[in-house]
Amino acid sequence: MDVLEAIKGRRSIREFKPDPVRDEDLRKILDAGRLAPSAGNCQPSEFVIVKDPAVKRRLATAALEQTFIAEAPVVIVVCANVPRTSWRYGRRGEGLYCIQDTAAATQNMLLVAYSLGYGTCWVGAFDDDAVAEVIRVPPGVRPVAIIPLGRPAERPSPPSRRPLREIVHENGF
Repeated sequence: MDVLEAIKGRRSIREFKPDPVRDEDLRKILDAGRLAPSAGNCQPSEFVIVKDPAVKRRLATAALEQTFIAEAPVVIVVCANVPRTSWRYGRRGEGLYCIQDTAAATQNMLLVAYSLGYGTCWVGAFDDDAVAEVIRVPPGVRPVAIIPLGRPAERPSPPSRRPLREIVHENGF
């Protein structure tokens, strides 16, 4: 699948079929996240794979009762290992670069999942401490995104987007 086709076609999916995610496909999706660019090649991304129904339910609760998370066959929690970036870049690494890096990893995974026929949703609305407790993160690691993953059971329409003329500026605003 062409990258631009994946970017244009991917949607946030909140209804999943019960079909399992193939291990080979999950590995490709995770590898796409691993290959994302990162500041200074510090690679702060950590991925927690959740398949246990009880743990998925706890994540859904921690994500402000977004119950569709628990319905996905697999949930990936993307985390930032903050010290991997902050040792080199200090506060900017801690507050910005590790977030940018894990966001790039998340987007890579969403696009590869779509190209393989899976649906995902980038979930950022959650209680950080509650998610950290559910997945038992070590000190210095911060949950950044939750990605429910599975075969889509819905086909959402494309959302409207601002035209380029409204958002592109040359040489400044």
